[in-house]
Amino acid sequence: MADDKKKQEEKQPKKHAHGEGPVTDAKAHTEAKKGGGGGKKRGRDQKAPATIQAAQGKAAARGEHPARLGVAYKDQIIPALMKEFGYKNPMQVPRVEKVVVNMGLGEAITNNKLIEQAEEQMMAITGQKAVVTRSRKSIANFKLRENQPIGVMATLRKDRMYEFLDRLLSTALPRVRDFKGVSTKSFDGRGNYTLGIKEQIIFPEINYDRIEKIKGMNVTIVTTARSDEEGRALLRYFGMPFRTA
Repeated sequence: MADDKKKQEEKQPKKHAHGEGPVTDAKAHTEAKKGGGGGKKRGRDQKAPATIQAAQGKAAARGEHPARLGVAYKDQIIPALMKEFGYKNPMQVPRVEKVVVNMGLGEAITNNKLIEQAEEQMMAITGQKAVVTRSRKSIANFKLRENQPIGVMATLRKDRMYEFLDRLLSTALPRVRDFKGVSTKSFDGRGNYTLGIKEQIIFPEINYDRIEKIKGMNVTIVTTARSDEEGRALLRYFGMPFRTA
């Protein structure tokens, strides 16, 4: 009797643990392969969300602390200018397009080290690598040759532009000796404003002990304003300390 039961059990197809049908050699091989690689797949599934979270965290970190002036422009300056000038669409409101910081170095003709120092200082001030400007033609009276380095410049846009303006208006300009405000006559007729700075040491990023010579620079604020009045109002809301008298 026992032998007959064993024979009957051998004839009946084997079942899965979950009762999902007979186990064949191919299916068993597939299941074994899945079981063997299951740990890897689970590991990948566990890493993927972490990677996504890390990427989202980096993106959030980039936007977590946006430029203060950029936020103020969207939340406060746009409504104020729309009310003052009667704009019907926020896209009509003038905005700062870019800021160009230029440092001319005429003495670099005889001393090439000034260019390297100016590049380092410009990078510290703007947070961006500076571009070396070169002469377009030769002038014998100035001992100037064509394509000779004579200055550095940097063009700032978006958040870097707003951050530079914030530091310029709130930190650098108040450190100017006997500061009485900036002139209101430095507009070009199209809403763009140029500001001259005599000493680069007004920026706290510059280490006074490592400076060989005091150098000046020009800061040009390019706006989309159609007139000087609109450009003046825009910069006034940003906090530009215009001279009253």
